[in-house]
Amino acid sequence: MYRCATPALPRRRWLTALVASTAFAGLFAASTAYAQIVPGHRYFPQRALRGELIVGVAPDVTLNGKAARLAPGARIRNAVDQWASPGSLFNTKLIVIYTTDMNGLLMDVWVLNDVELANKSWPTSVQQASTLVFDPASQVWRKP
Repeated sequence: MYRCATPALPRRRWLTALVASTAFAGLFAASTAYAQIVPGHRYFPQRALRGELIVGVAPDVTLNGKAARLAPGARIRNAVDQWASPGSLFNTKLIVIYTTDMNGLLMDVWVLNDVELANKSWPTSVQQASTLVFDPASQVWRKP
């Protein structure tokens, strides 16, 4: 004999009926149509540089033909701006935009998509960036 009825039972039945209903299931089916990602041009920070990256055994990488390292907590974004693990990019030659931390380790890495690869005016070194002017709205570097 139960002395106290649990008040959650009627709510559970209502929630189960709601989940099982076709209207509620149709709501989830319609929302998945918006999950498609169309790669476009992303906005990169002004201090970012362009380079060629080959990921080795993490945290070791090759950047522009020279040995480099990923920083602890480094973020690598693939061409559709989703997080990518270094293991999934092992031994792949990638054209990237990257930033470094104060120790010179790679912190943020963006693998370029086809739209961003067309923008070839991005500087590859700090010296080259100091001679150019950056327009953050159009993400284009120009000579002054």
